Amino acid sequence: MDKDLENLRELAQEKLQENKKYFQKLKKRTPKRLDLVVREIHEEEFERTDCLNCGNCCKTTSPMFTYKDIERIAKHLKMKVADFVAQYLRIDEDDFHVLQTSPCPFLDLNDNSCFIYDVRPKACAEYPHTNRKKFIQLANLTIKNTEVCPATYRILEELKKRLPQS
Repeated sequence: MDKDLENLRELAQEKLQENKKYFQKLKKRTPKRLDLVVREIHEEEFERTDCLNCGNCCKTTSPMFTYKDIERIAKHLKMKVADFVAQYLRIDEDDFHVLQTSPCPFLDLNDNSCFIYDVRPKACAEYPHTNRKKFIQLANLTIKNTEVCPATYRILEELKKRLPQS
């Protein structure tokens, strides 16, 4: 397990106001190279981070399931779409399909592998969203993910070093 995971929520909470201020300033004067810098940090972080050593995202949160995700996964599981939705999903407060339970029912708790990895939801494939274009639009999500994902926490801390906002 990632050594940062034990205290991650507390560490993220301690940095919450600092991170909010950082992104407020970053939004006012977004550097043209922001996406490039974040992508570079993301790649460096995931060269040394193995998500299978953590799995906290799968244990504590749910991705949003698009209709395409639902169709693809249901087909893979040889289920009818309606049966898949009834068995695994619910509608959240934002009107998105999310998992009914946590941890993810497709997570193997022995090794943090995913039973549906090849057909997993798009949101899972893109997690923690730190290598996406227009990164600045994901500020709130990134701050939220620092409580769940040690790599996201480290990426944001490194970003603040490389692109300080005074």
